[in-house]
Formats: sequence, structure tokens, C-alpha cells
Amino acid sequence: MTGTILVISHGHVDFSAGGAEVAAYQLFAALGKAEAARKVVLLAGHHAGEQSGLITVLRNNEFLWRTGMRDWFKFQSGVRDAVTASFRRFLGGLKPDIVFVHHYAHMGLELLREIRHTCPRAKIVLTLHEFQAICANNGQMVKRGSAELCFGESLQACVGCYPDRSEEDFWLRKHFIRRHFDAVDRFIAPSEFLRQRYISWGLPAERIAVIENGQPEGARLPPRTLPPGGSRNRFAFFGQVTPFKGVDVLLSALANLPRKQRKDIHVEIHGANLEHQEETFRNRIEALRRPLMEEGVLHWPGAYHRDDLGRRMARIDWVVVPSVWWENSPVVIQEAFRFGRPLLCSNIGGMAEHVRDGIDGLHVGVGNTSDWGETLLSAAADMDGWDRFYSTMKTPLPVERAAERYLAWALENASPALRASTRLAADV
Repeated sequence: MTGTILVISHGHVDFSAGGAEVAAYQLFAALGKAEAARKVVLLAGHHAGEQSGLITVLRNNEFLWRTGMRDWFKFQSGVRDAVTASFRRFLGGLKPDIVFVHHYAHMGLELLREIRHTCPRAKIVLTLHEFQAICANNGQMVKRGSAELCFGESLQACVGCYPDRSEEDFWLRKHFIRRHFDAVDRFIAPSEFLRQRYISWGLPAERIAVIENGQPEGARLPPRTLPPGGSRNRFAFFGQVTPFKGVDVLLSALANLPRKQRKDIHVEIHGANLEHQEETFRNRIEALRRPLMEEGVLHWPGAYHRDDLGRRMARIDWVVVPSVWWENSPVVIQEAFRFGRPLLCSNIGGMAEHVRDGIDGLHVGVGNTSDWGETLLSAAADMDGWDRFYSTMKTPLPVERAAERYLAWALENASPALRASTRLAADV
């Protein structure tokens, strides 16, 4: 066995446990456990401390790249020689046959062309985790100022969000990114919704496959034990508390309910990074949550370690995903499937695709506080509905199977020699 696989992530789960970082690490671990190649290596961006551009060892086969971004408009590296010196030497020593790139943010698009330059025979597969290449507004495809959903990019629409830039700026941005994407052999989208957005943007349909993010296998949690006369009235949000995640919509929906009705609702926010948001948003959240917490209908346990997620989900009945942007494949949806907790989610984008309405949970009008309030009440009272969702909701794709699909997609049309050098090639 001679093959070497490199997995690149924009962050390491030890320091940043976002969905893309978790997906990348699980892929690395699954490929290594299956001995899919002679060597499986992880390179993760690291942005704390000095951004020297150096690549250092974290542990066996896991490396940190101390780099950052200079230009977020074009995703260009901010560390001189980080790509053409440190990264080039790393690639030259490793000589990977397959490179799975889970992001380019925080590291720079240049890494794609550098892989192609230094390892011209390597298969490069890029997972697209959101719409950053398409949308300069943090990849949200939400209009600046109004927070209105954007249904498709155009030079005119983009200038409407960024009047200080010209149509030429956005034309150059798109073609700069596309030129770097030319170095990629194949793309992976965790949702069909995201795949279609990138096809509309210009990527060839035959080069993008849909592979969901995997989850560790394990038995579902049993239903929460109810007290006498109890109901399925415990709802919880898990994730980042940002303006796009809809926590303010959820709290407003709860606050707008008559007090007599909301006293039977229990909402928990297992969220992080509120302190890093703009003051206006922080003040809005504080004004909404304080009276609800004093009333006892809202609880705010805050941030959590991923190893504690099962214990926290065991205490609740429903997982809520009230995002006001399209989303792609929120990891919390797959986690809810894994632990057996039906979902309430906004009725758009990747959320509506992954959560089947009336089977895995319920769709709720995006940003509609009245609809969210009514759905909280009706879901809490519908004991038979919860039991039905618990029995019919899907089982998430196991991490090991997701890794096999990644490898199959990378190896399709590959040379016989490369296919033979990977342990899983015969199985995919």
C-alpha cells in the first residue's frame, strides 16, 4: 500500500468545533481507522497567537498551520510565503495522492493551486460547506441591511449590498475564485440545495456530488421520561448565537405568546459566542431573554463540549433550528437524528431538505414569529405526533459510510494504480 491521503480543514476541533471542522476531523479519523491508505494526515488552520505561516505538529499525523487571511473579499492568504514556502515544503515531503479540502477560509484560496502545482497527479476534492464563493456577505446569501433572502447572485444585486464596490469588482472576484476552483478535480456538497446554487453559479453539474456529513454510530436516546401529566414541551436550540441563526425569532415567538400559554413551554438555548456579536444584536437578545428567564420559561445553559451533547439532548424533546438564512447541512440536524430528537426548523434551504416535514419533524415559516409560537404550542401538545416522528425520523449516515463515499468520488475515473493503493477501493 503506497497511497497517502491528506485532509485539510480551516480549523481543528480541539480549538473550533464548527460543523465543517467536525466533518473534516471525522473524515480523517474514519479513513485512518479503516486504513484506507498507507498514511492519512490532517492539516488544520490555526489562527490563535502568532500567524507565522509555519506548520507544526499537534499529535501523530495531525498538524496545525499557523496562518490567516488578508483579503476576505477574494480569500487571499494574509501571511507572506505561508502558501509558497511552508505549505509547499509540507506537500513536497508528504506527496499526497488524494487531498480532501474542507475549506479555504482562514488559509487562502491559493492553497488549491499550490496543491496542483506541487502535486500535479494528486486528486483534489473540495467540500463546499456554504456559499462564500458565491456571496461576499459571509456566504449567507442574505441581503445586507434588510436581511432579505437572496435567491441568486448577479453583479447588480451584489453591488446593491456593497455600493462601495463596482460591478467590475464582483466580476473579477467571481473569476478569480473560479480560476482557483479550476485546480479542483471534484466537489462535494452536503445538500442538493447547495449543489444547485453552485451549478447556477457556474460549476459543472457532473463535478459536484451530494454526500451528507456523517455521524458516529450508536443507539438512539430513549424518549425523555415524563412526569405524571407531563407533555413533550421541552425545546432546545444548539449552536452559535448569531443574527443569522434566528434565536431572536425564537425568543420573540415565545415572548409574544399569552403568558398563560407560554408557562407550559420550556425553551433552552445551548449557544455560544453571543459576546462576539455586535452590540445592537446583543442588546436585543438581552432584552428578550431577561424577562423570559425571570418567568422561568427560558433557560440558558450556554456553550457545551461536543462530548456533552448526548446528556443535554436527553433532557429535551425537540431540537429547534430557526435560522433566517438558507443553511446548507446544519450539523445539529444530523446530531438530532443520531440522538432521536424530532426537529422544528425553518422551511427553507438545506434545513427543509434534510428535515422531512411530517416525518422527521415540522417545518416552520422562516422568520415568522407567529408561526413559531403556534408551532411550539401545538408540538408540545401533540404527544402522538412526537411518538410518530421518533419512530419515522431518519437514521443519519454513519461516518464510516460517508468516508467510503468520499473516497469513491475521489477515485472515480482515477488511474488503476491510484485505486489499487487505497484499502477501501474494492468496497466502493
